[in-house]
Amino acid sequence: MTFVVTENCIKCKYTDCVEVCPVDCFHEGPNFLVIDPDECIDCALCEPECPIEAICSEDDLPDDQADFLAINAEKAKIWPSITTHKDALPDAKDWEGVEGKRKFLED
Repeated sequence: MTFVVTENCIKCKYTDCVEVCPVDCFHEGPNFLVIDPDECIDCALCEPECPIEAICSEDDLPDDQADFLAINAEKAKIWPSITTHKDALPDAKDWEGVEGKRKFLED
C-alpha cells in the first residue's frame, strides 16, 4: 500500500508533509506534489501533516480521486525529489478546498 496526494494539493503545494517523510518519497511539480508509490513505506507520517487533507492512503482513496494513484506514480518518475520544506504557492489559501482543480494540474 502507498499514500497518495490528491486533487486538493493542486495550486496549493504545502510541503509540511515532505519534512516528516523518512524515505524522501515526495516529488515536486510546478503546482502539485506527488508520492512515489515504489518508495513509500506506508508509515502514515505525512497524512496528518497536510494542512488541507490532500493525502490519503491508497485503501481510503475516494472513487473520484482514484486516478491520482496513477498520476502520483507517473509524475514521480519525471519530477525531481523534494526533501525540505518550502513556502506554499503564493495564492494557496485562495485554492484550499476548491473542487475541480484537476484541470489546473501542470506538467
